Amino acid sequence: RGMELWEELLAALRVPPGTFDELTRHRLIRKLIGREVTDVVQETSRLLEHYGVNSVEDVRNLGVPIVRFSEELRQKNRALKDFLMKNFYRHYRMVRMSQKAKRMIGDLFRAYMQNPAQLPFAVEERTCDSGDLACVICDYIAGMTDRYAIQEHQRLFDPSVQV
Repeated sequence: RGMELWEELLAALRVPPGTFDELTRHRLIRKLIGREVTDVVQETSRLLEHYGVNSVEDVRNLGVPIVRFSEELRQKNRALKDFLMKNFYRHYRMVRMSQKAKRMIGDLFRAYMQNPAQLPFAVEERTCDSGDLACVICDYIAGMTDRYAIQEHQRLFDPSVQV
């Protein structure tokens, strides 16, 4: 249950069972986005005609959302999201990874707040301009790739790692 949309996409791409690589993943995502865009355009066109919308003012006065997925795709998306939430996002390995990431980001933030001199010069200079150190640190951490954040955490907290 919840895999109907996924199975439709696999069938449309003629993906043989048990073969799932990086290229297939990209093709699936592209196909899903294309399907959703097409559905929104078709459903919006249908609703514009159904409600007799002829102007922007008509849309404003309508009082109901006019740009949306069809009911069929909404249900399939909901089922897929529920499936992913239950079987992927709440999987114990994913939860562990998420907790590690939260801990690492929190460690970086606290370390920079306690001693801003640990920040690269360009970032530290921005704190002087804006005056809001926490905001600058948040922006700096948000701009980090996963790999860079891991390396930075190791540089700050692992004594065996060269600074």
